Amino acid sequence: MKIDVLLGLQWGDEGKGKIVDALSPEYDVIARFQGGPNAGHSLEFNDVKHVLHLIPSGIFHPDKINIIGNGVVLDPAVFKQETESLGLTLEELTNRLIVSTRANLILPTHRILDAAYEFQKGNLKIGSTLKGIGPAYTDKASRNGLRVGDIMNRNFRTLYEGHKEGHLAILKNYDFKFDLAEFESGWFEGIELLKRFRIENTEYLLNRLLSEGKRILAEGAQGTMLDLDFGSYPYVTSSNTISAGACTGLGISPKDIGEVFGIFKAYCTRVGSGPFPTELFDSTGELLRRKGCEYGATTGRPRRCGWLDIPALKYAIMINGVTKLFMMKSDILSGFETVKVCTSYIVEGKEQNEMLFDNNTQIDPVYADLKGWNENISEIKDFRLLPEKLIIYIDFIEKQTGIPITLVSVGPNRKSTIIRGWKPA
Repeated sequence: MKIDVLLGLQWGDEGKGKIVDALSPEYDVIARFQGGPNAGHSLEFNDVKHVLHLIPSGIFHPDKINIIGNGVVLDPAVFKQETESLGLTLEELTNRLIVSTRANLILPTHRILDAAYEFQKGNLKIGSTLKGIGPAYTDKASRNGLRVGDIMNRNFRTLYEGHKEGHLAILKNYDFKFDLAEFESGWFEGIELLKRFRIENTEYLLNRLLSEGKRILAEGAQGTMLDLDFGSYPYVTSSNTISAGACTGLGISPKDIGEVFGIFKAYCTRVGSGPFPTELFDSTGELLRRKGCEYGATTGRPRRCGWLDIPALKYAIMINGVTKLFMMKSDILSGFETVKVCTSYIVEGKEQNEMLFDNNTQIDPVYADLKGWNENISEIKDFRLLPEKLIIYIDFIEKQTGIPITLVSVGPNRKSTIIRGWKPA
C-alpha cells in the first residue's frame, strides 16, 4: 500500500480541507505534514462550516486516525481553541488524534517576534499571518527549538524560560510594544491540554500502519507557489509545501508515495504580498471575490483574485509529480460571459512559459478566451450533466497540463463533489 498526498498547486486556499474531509471515508489515516496555524482548512457539512488550522481534516470521521506530523509547527494556545470549537468531546478527540513528539512548538515570543519583524519591514511586508510560523521554523533550522516531546520533561518550564529570554533579548532591538503575559496564559493552558493526547514518534507509527496495509492520506497546507524553495520567494511560507515535504514532514520514504492529488481553483487567488501575474484590479476581480467569498479563513483578509494561470499550474504539477488534478470552485465561474485562461507570459517582449526567478520582472499574461456558462451547477452529481462549456473548459486545462481532472467541486458542501472515472485508494 502507498501513501497518497493531497496538496495545493496555487497560493493556498484551494479547498484542501473540503476534499480531505470528502475523501476521508476511503482512508484509514489522515496525516498533516507541514505548516501551522497559518493554515485555514474550511469544511462544510450539515449546514455548519468548520475551519481547521492545525488538526487534520479527517477529524470529524470517528473511525479515522488523524496525525499531526513532525513537519508541523504547533501553537498550544491555538490547538486548545481549535479543539474547543469542533463540537467533539475530549474523549472523541483523544481517540482520533495523535501528535508527533518531533513537531516544533510555537512559543508566545515567536508570535511577538513575527509581528516585530513584519512591522520593521514597513512597505516591504511579506504579508505574514503573524502566527509565529517563520520564527518557529527559524529556531527549528538553527537547532534551537522546543518540540512537543519536550513538554513531558520535568524541566520543561526551565527550558521554556531559557528560550523566552533569548527571544526577549532579540526584541530589545525593536521599537515594538507587546504584552507577553496575555499570550502566555492561554499557551500554558494549551500545554496542559496537549499532555492529555497521545504523543508518539509518529514516523514509526506511520511506517507500521503502512506495512499493515492501512490506507494513508497525507494532507498539506498552503500551496506550491508558497513553497520555501520553489515559491515566489521571499513572499512564501516557511516550510516545504510540495510533495517532497510529505516525506520529511512525516518520516516516510519517497518509494512509499502513491498518488499525488493536486488541488487548484478554477481561477486564482492570493493573500498577502508577492507577484500574481493574472491578478484582476477591476470589477471582474471584485465579482470573483464576492461570489467566491474570497476572504482568508485564518486572517479574514480579502484575497487577491485573477484568472487561471496555466504556466504556474504546470510548474506546480512538475515540481510535485501530480498524478491527478482536482478542480475547485467551478461553480463560482457560472455567469461569466467569457472565462479567460493565461497560457503564457510576455517578458521583455518575448513569449515564455517558465516561472521567473526575479519577482520584480514585468509580466504580461497571454490569455485564451473561452465561452462561459450560466447554469447553476451546485446540485449536479454526474460529470456528464455539467454544462457543455464547462466541460470544454475542463478539457482545455487537461490538454494544456497533460494531467486528467478527476474531481470537480461544484459547491462548498462535502457532498458537492463530483469524482470522475476513478475511486480513491
